[in-house]
Amino acid sequence: MKKLSCLLSAAMFALSLPSVVLANPTETTPAVNQADSDFVVGKKAINSSGWEAAVESFNKALKADPENADIHNYLGYAYRHLGQMENSFSHYDSALRINPRHLGAHAYVGQAYLLVGKVDKAGEHLAILEKIGGKDCDEYKDLARAIAAYRK
Repeated sequence: MKKLSCLLSAAMFALSLPSVVLANPTETTPAVNQADSDFVVGKKAINSSGWEAAVESFNKALKADPENADIHNYLGYAYRHLGQMENSFSHYDSALRINPRHLGAHAYVGQAYLLVGKVDKAGEHLAILEKIGGKDCDEYKDLARAIAAYRK
């Protein structure tokens, strides 16, 4: 139900913009992603906190599909957990260049900015999440909680 709320909010926002083509705010190519064995292995590695295995699998997937925002987002996430912030930010930037409305990438890059002490940059991504997904969106809530915890 929460994901539906995010999608509906994003759709309402998209409809309010005249003649602007906007990408899907969630996974950009879920069917393609599930058909790519390297992507599937990478997601399993993420789910089991196997950051190095995730990086390896997603880098293989990236060779086959270099303009896949979801792959870049997951690479940013894995690199962030490895403490490789330069690589993390590079992949989040790529994900958002490909799909500026990628909810996960905005939430994750916001959390990465908190790790390097840039709460204002995290706040910018929170504001974007509010516009494209609304305050009921899981990604918005997660980043809002992380910012609140950071400020304490």
